[in-house]
Amino acid sequence: MKDISYIINHLGEDREKYFNAITPPVFQTSNFAFRNVAELKKAIASEKESYIYSRGNNPTTDILCNKIAALEDTEEALAFSSGMAAISSAVISFVGSGDHIVSVRNNYSWANILMTRFLPRFGVETTFVDGREAENFRKAIRKNTKLFYLESPNSLTFELQDIEAVAKIARTNGITTLIDNSYSSPLTQSPASMGIDIILHSASKYIGGHSDIVAGIVCASSVNITRLFNNEYLGLGGIISPFNAWLMLRGLRTLPARIDRISVTTTRVVEYLEKHPMVEEVLYPLSPRHPQHELAVRQMLKPTGLLSVNLAIHDTGKTEIFVNSLKQFLIGVSWGGHESLVFPAMSFDDERTKEGYSSNLIRFYIGLDEPESLINDLDQAFKKIM
Repeated sequence: MKDISYIINHLGEDREKYFNAITPPVFQTSNFAFRNVAELKKAIASEKESYIYSRGNNPTTDILCNKIAALEDTEEALAFSSGMAAISSAVISFVGSGDHIVSVRNNYSWANILMTRFLPRFGVETTFVDGREAENFRKAIRKNTKLFYLESPNSLTFELQDIEAVAKIARTNGITTLIDNSYSSPLTQSPASMGIDIILHSASKYIGGHSDIVAGIVCASSVNITRLFNNEYLGLGGIISPFNAWLMLRGLRTLPARIDRISVTTTRVVEYLEKHPMVEEVLYPLSPRHPQHELAVRQMLKPTGLLSVNLAIHDTGKTEIFVNSLKQFLIGVSWGGHESLVFPAMSFDDERTKEGYSSNLIRFYIGLDEPESLINDLDQAFKKIM
């Protein structure tokens, strides 16, 4: 069993190299110097194992990547400048002109745009399926299918996939699997143990945890990370800055404590919402009322802080009044930071509105606020529309 405390606090930190400082320094450098031409030639010949230019490797970033890979039970990881840089680089790495992707429907909006707007320009097609049934992935396979793209659960309507079952179908057919694991964090869901090849994170969320960085992570085997490093990582240049890697290391230190706090608070808020007469439905995988609750319990270790509700009214005006009346919840996108957030699905433009996103659908993120404060805030906002 992995020692999470050791990974977060000590793994990869060779303190003797930097004066035994508890916190590693930021190697805020673009360039690295060599003592002679022979050393330079050797480094260029094996850039993945060398420090040449921070577009590739950097000591601060390496410490971070070693920790995230260990938390996700993969051999290696790469850090990117955003979650979308991680997604697009990983997807592009495994498809070429004439290939086919099977993706879960209602995936992250910009991942969806990658698959519907950008990849078709280069001859890559995507079929979107209802991932709640693993068999739908099998039915969508073509001779040219190279990739299964999962997001379990997705980040608005929280539909789950049976990760192990989908991974088994993929392996049987020689198909690579990718999953966006941002909802759960590396501490609450382990896709690698269920057979997934590539694990993606928007590290701006729980891993960063302070709403002050934008970053992404790809975790995979050494073979797949080497392939990605030598091609899309270096070629497309979506790399993280050393300072943002250092900030993410700082955020990682408190990840277990933050997840524990968020888990307890979210459970209380969900219980309140499920009893409220102005709530038609709460969408939260680890609620006993969720239709995929049994699967969620099997795959996810504990609750996290993202959920949606369908209000018991179908009135965009009142939905807007409710959202605008919230004080403790800030109106905004993303999640995973210290602050609690609310995001109404009605905010999507026409291009990014998907089937099933009704005008009364509202997403909440539960941060580090006291549960009583959040419940009181919800209560006063509900009274404005009753």
